[in-house]
Amino acid sequence: MKYIILIGDGMADERKDFPEGKTPLVLAKKPNLDRLATRGVFGTVRTVPQGMPPGSDVANMSILGYDPAVYYTGRAPIEAAGSGLELADDETAFRCNLVTLREESGQLIMDDYSAGHITDKEAGELIQALNENLKRDGLAFYSGVAYRNLCLIRNFDKNVNVRPPHDFMDQLVKENQPQGQGAKDVMALVQASQKILAEHPVNAKRRAQGKKPANSIWLWGQGKRPSIPTLKDRAGVQGVVISGVDLVRGLGKLAGLDIIRVPGATAWIDTNYEGKVKAALDALKDQDFVYLHVEAPDEASHAGDQDLKIKAIELFDERVVGPMLDGLMNFNEFKLLTMPDHYTPLKTRSHSDTPVPFSFVTRKDMTGKPQKNSAFIEHDAEAGGIKVEKGSGLLDRYFFSGASG
Repeated sequence: MKYIILIGDGMADERKDFPEGKTPLVLAKKPNLDRLATRGVFGTVRTVPQGMPPGSDVANMSILGYDPAVYYTGRAPIEAAGSGLELADDETAFRCNLVTLREESGQLIMDDYSAGHITDKEAGELIQALNENLKRDGLAFYSGVAYRNLCLIRNFDKNVNVRPPHDFMDQLVKENQPQGQGAKDVMALVQASQKILAEHPVNAKRRAQGKKPANSIWLWGQGKRPSIPTLKDRAGVQGVVISGVDLVRGLGKLAGLDIIRVPGATAWIDTNYEGKVKAALDALKDQDFVYLHVEAPDEASHAGDQDLKIKAIELFDERVVGPMLDGLMNFNEFKLLTMPDHYTPLKTRSHSDTPVPFSFVTRKDMTGKPQKNSAFIEHDAEAGGIKVEKGSGLLDRYFFSGASG
């Protein structure tokens, strides 16, 4: 049996935010996703337990079959695993966004959580500058993908609550500063970075080109190294994770999956869709399990760009879902789960914990006649009758019947 999960990150939206409920999923041309909705199992699943932060970390952890209430320690340590960093027991990892702050009436505002989707090369030079000026024993910065980087701090045992920068776009920084015992330490690093990055040649060039400068860092998502059982231990399967995002790679690595790094695989709409699909189908010749993740719809939502989100969904459908379905028909047996990880409403440009649509099909489902008149949209999933309340039980229910986890 081959097991495949396709994730279109953040594809879903709140219907109440749109005239006549016409969300991007409704407006997008997505024949392959709609075909899946007419067959097999179609419904909703709660990937973010109530009361937990509605991030991709929590949601994808649930989808992989791990209860975040048991295993979640923070976002950054998962990303550290995806970057190949081995955290010591006394180290705390922070996500280190390169962001753009703008000044209005003497106040700093969070202008862009991604610094205009800065490139890997530019980000690497800025992270190097931070290390040259701020690195000390027990403190270091590490490059990741584009604006997504890491900061590791030893013996940081203080409680601190920090909002993700994408949660307060166009809002005052002073009204969204860290809270708790370690807040001053975190803000001291943020403010120190601003002096280093302000006139860095990378930012001078970006401003000259009309691009947003990465003029500050923002530290958040901190945590210690998690410990979780592998999918081989839980369900007896081995496989791969394919994503342009260290967070998803990290979850896969912690679950015992091999990381496939596809050339040109970004966390943006320009990702190498065909390369990801080819890598997935090639892996299935020898492996049991593939987790393929596409970030673009989520990024479009964070940007507040409805047209871009529709395009991202259509590209996911055309260049991932369709080719994967065609390729999977060459295997005797498969189980395919397709879904967003969480809602990313365009209205808020952030995440929500609303249960997401999901489709589960087998090879037999795809060779038979349609069983229902549905489209892969929020309304039809909610009305479909299948409601899974605990996301971490989804795989055991439909993939690995009887497996523990």
